[in-house]
Amino acid sequence: MRNAQDLLENSAVELKRLIDTRELSPVELLEACIDRIESLNPKINAFCATSFDRARDEAVASERAIAKGQQRGLLDGLPIGIKDLEETAGLLTTYGSPLYRGNVPEQDNELVRRLRAAGAIVVGKTNVPEMGAGANTRNPVWGATGNPFDPALNAGGSSGGSAAALAVDMVPLCSGSDTGGSLRIPAAKCGVVGLRTSPGLVPSERKLLGWTPISVVGPMGRNVEDTWLQLAATTGLAQGDPLSYACEMPARLTGQADLSQLRVGYTEDFGVCEVDDGIRQVFRDKIAALKSVFAVCEPVDIDMPEAHRCFDVLRAEAFVGSLQAAYEKDPDALGPNPRANYEMGAKLTLKDCVWAGAEQTRIFRRFQQLFSRYDLILSPTTPVSPFPWAEPYLSAVNGVALENYYRWLALTYVVTLATNPALSMPMGRDHRGMPFGMQVIGRFRGDLELLIAARALEAHCEQDPALRRPRPDLEALRATQVDLRSPVTHPPLDTPVASSAGLSAV
Repeated sequence: MRNAQDLLENSAVELKRLIDTRELSPVELLEACIDRIESLNPKINAFCATSFDRARDEAVASERAIAKGQQRGLLDGLPIGIKDLEETAGLLTTYGSPLYRGNVPEQDNELVRRLRAAGAIVVGKTNVPEMGAGANTRNPVWGATGNPFDPALNAGGSSGGSAAALAVDMVPLCSGSDTGGSLRIPAAKCGVVGLRTSPGLVPSERKLLGWTPISVVGPMGRNVEDTWLQLAATTGLAQGDPLSYACEMPARLTGQADLSQLRVGYTEDFGVCEVDDGIRQVFRDKIAALKSVFAVCEPVDIDMPEAHRCFDVLRAEAFVGSLQAAYEKDPDALGPNPRANYEMGAKLTLKDCVWAGAEQTRIFRRFQQLFSRYDLILSPTTPVSPFPWAEPYLSAVNGVALENYYRWLALTYVVTLATNPALSMPMGRDHRGMPFGMQVIGRFRGDLELLIAARALEAHCEQDPALRRPRPDLEALRATQVDLRSPVTHPPLDTPVASSAGLSAV
């Protein structure tokens, strides 16, 4: 009998190889994942709704197809968790909101359709903040998601459930989405990889404002190659996303990057972000350890003094679009974060919106000029070590009060404005012993090039105990006693719900 822990520690790429060579049954893999979810989910609350019965049927079908030698998809037989902002046919999709706690969509959205078409087996939904608003995964429907390294601390957000599930090997792959850092921040806090893709590379049909580039969907994995595997199954043109485009992605992450040839710029704060002094020192130590590896590794000045105001306006526009119907029906039904987002946006003028669009264009153009000198830009992913999930958001850094509940996400949302692909990869631990995430930013539309370079950097870091990916102590986690679940329960599945069109993430 194969040891379940050893099995689940395998990468998604290796698990797929074992399935393809008939050394591993999809049924055996799924059952190991379900056992892990049932064992550890009470400790971190990463999964909310689950679909184990359907998943078991699909695993059996996959096993039969293998036995018949039938052609199968890129992700065939691999269990996956789907972020609870994505619509899933026959499976609760609550967005973490009491407004939708009985919402069971009739069909999958575009991302989920593509993942299923590639053979991925959906085992359930991963937890999110209410309406995806904020980077602390807690909501009145499912409760909070605890950090796998310390369940009393937050797992980031809004893809916090996905990141936490990956960190403890509940599933080999999870989906995510990102507006101001929702893929990158939880990846950093949980010690996994999250890729903010170039807008349109992975189609998303759930944006009401389809032409905005600030919100994207994308993959999460425990390493760079696993992240690529999911990405390759989801790219390409879609009729529901006006920013989508045709592209050909290889099934495997081909190509090699020579770190000694790469020109790297780095910044602690992009000139405008508040960063904790402890994180600044950790970042400096990581850069010092890497500096000799690259051809060039030097600090870079970045010019975006109006980035905060610009993001405020663009983000508020998106929330007005997604929440207008719910707000007008009953503003008190919205939680404080979604309501604050809507009310901020409702006060904007046309002049504000035009200014923000023009300023984003200026930021984009200035940012791209940096890549005439550099191949990559590095920064911390988050400005602080994980704080308790019981604190709704970070209110100050180094004693400096922050303007609003999402200002602490600035290290990631300034990159959102530039639209460049960016990933967070684990790089050892921070000054408090928690995972440290390095934000690695590539050139415009350079997702493949970025991932190839990140894979080489990951391989280098794995040779150094101070830089390699940290792993949570599962036995210690099993011994913890933290109450994460909300007392709020979801109603029967036939409960009428409001329209869910246009929801986005932080």
